[in-house]
Amino acid sequence: MVEENGVYEKLTTKSQAMNIEAQNYLPGGSSRAAAYFEPYPFFADKADGHYIYDVDGNQFLDFMLNATTHILGHNNPLVAKAVEKQIKRGLSYGVPTEAQIKLSRMICDRVESVNKIRFTNSGTEATLNAIRLARAYTGRHKIAKIEGGYHGTHEYVSVSVSNDILAEDKNDFSGVPEWPGQPPSVLQDVLVFPYNNVSAVENLIAKHGDELACIILEPVFSNIGYVPASQQFITKLREVTRKRGILLIFDEVQSFRLSPGGSQQVSGIVPDLTTFGKIIGGGMPVGAWGGRDELMELYDPVTGPVIEHSGTFNANPMTMVAGEATLSQLTTEKYIKLNEMGNRVRNELQTVFDELEVPARVTGTGSLFGMHFSNHDVVDYRTMKLANQNMKQAMFKGMLDRGILLFGKCTGALSIATGEIEIEQLIDGARYVASTTLKNMAE
Repeated sequence: MVEENGVYEKLTTKSQAMNIEAQNYLPGGSSRAAAYFEPYPFFADKADGHYIYDVDGNQFLDFMLNATTHILGHNNPLVAKAVEKQIKRGLSYGVPTEAQIKLSRMICDRVESVNKIRFTNSGTEATLNAIRLARAYTGRHKIAKIEGGYHGTHEYVSVSVSNDILAEDKNDFSGVPEWPGQPPSVLQDVLVFPYNNVSAVENLIAKHGDELACIILEPVFSNIGYVPASQQFITKLREVTRKRGILLIFDEVQSFRLSPGGSQQVSGIVPDLTTFGKIIGGGMPVGAWGGRDELMELYDPVTGPVIEHSGTFNANPMTMVAGEATLSQLTTEKYIKLNEMGNRVRNELQTVFDELEVPARVTGTGSLFGMHFSNHDVVDYRTMKLANQNMKQAMFKGMLDRGILLFGKCTGALSIATGEIEIEQLIDGARYVASTTLKNMAE
């Protein structure tokens, strides 16, 4: 689409006008913070395969894939067919459908930690309910999370997520509220510790083990560029939580795309509860959480539920059929192909930066990747923050100028629609921006 820096604005005048109009009715012009990027987001008209087309008629190569959701690419024919068929049968009902049995069976069969599952409409709702279950089951109030970890936008996970948490005292991991007005009780009940730090885990458990209902984390840390937990770290977490009766929650909303059984299948570490979203809905709104029978039976209305959980659109048939159509196409061979492409992309990006002598670290795993402009390895939130954020923004904007859409944090995902042409365009785009813009910034 775009060949020179700075022409995005020239080619997206309709999107610019729509953004201005949207601000009259929507704060910031959107209902989703992650949808915003500078100078303004383009407005989509349609999408197909690996590409999004905006209202100005521009084509963008999409590595955002709606926050990693579209693992099959946009507008997958089998997913579209399933949704179209369901539309003719009704959009939603107030009673169960066979479709939820099919999708729940597929997930339970694939994920070792999940005997039963419950659906909702977003990853935020999934983590909220998993934490609620942990508290109800254990009778404890406190929870622990990773510094910088994102698990949606409810109160008890909106602690120490995106602040500039670079305290002079490297051992200070006091919780930081995400917005004004959060009750003091939230910070009292939410403990924070660093990623990939075994000694910090041991100290946390030694001090607070008997008070903790659960520890929640992404086993592949999305907020720092999809860095997987070290085997030592995640093994220790499993060991100490099991010993002290603390439920271990894996947030696999994004990492479930690594294998049929998610990241936990790759690591061999089985959590007590798992949360899902993104790919299991096939592009429709979705969230879910599941675990072993003795935990999930707290929702059973037959025996008298300990926890009431409802929602008008939970297990919506549109979502269920889209999710089933998606997972049915994700064979073991497809995951292998995706992960091989991911390895190639990460290696080639790192080679580009090394050859141009641009200080950079490419992170990620499976079909996920991230770029950081630093000479330091990225292992946790604080080392991620040490990277040059101006260079990261310049990379994002430079790629956008060339018709390539990444996350604002310079992360991305692949899909089964990714081919040789798309990979070459990504690598060539990174090389161009690195050689024309980043190299000068580094100097």
